[in-house]
Amino acid sequence: MSKKQHYKLTVNGTETKLLAEPRELLIYTLRERLNITGPHIGCETSHCGACTVTIDGKSVKACTMFVAQADGKDVTTIEGLGSPDALHPLQEAFREHHGLQCGYCTPGMITRAAKLLEENPNPTEEEIRFGMAGNLCRCTGYQNIVKSIQAAAVEMNAAKEAAQ
Repeated sequence: MSKKQHYKLTVNGTETKLLAEPRELLIYTLRERLNITGPHIGCETSHCGACTVTIDGKSVKACTMFVAQADGKDVTTIEGLGSPDALHPLQEAFREHHGLQCGYCTPGMITRAAKLLEENPNPTEEEIRFGMAGNLCRCTGYQNIVKSIQAAAVEMNAAKEAAQ
């Protein structure tokens, strides 16, 4: 039996200390211990991407990472991207362009798309499809997801230009 250990994570800008077994999966730490329910448990094999979060600037599937591996790291979930009163441009675009249906995959999609647009602010449709390939949606044909990401890219680039 594993011994519980102390871990420190910064989740959505808030430092959190907790006691957990090293083998506990990060997705369970987020959802069950920290009550951060945006990342969803889908396949538990890293195929679907419903659990996608950003850790120290990289897209990670939280169902395949132990809490011990996240110790000392900066974790961003969908909750850290926007709020009901101030949506992230991707959240707004997914709403406006029907990039979601049941919504189960949406937090992982948006979290991954945010990182994709950070890495490539002007992606082509092909680059979006390739960059999002690790996130699956069973409800849509992906066309509206791609449209949503393209619309958010335009909005984010316009906001960046206006700020300069």
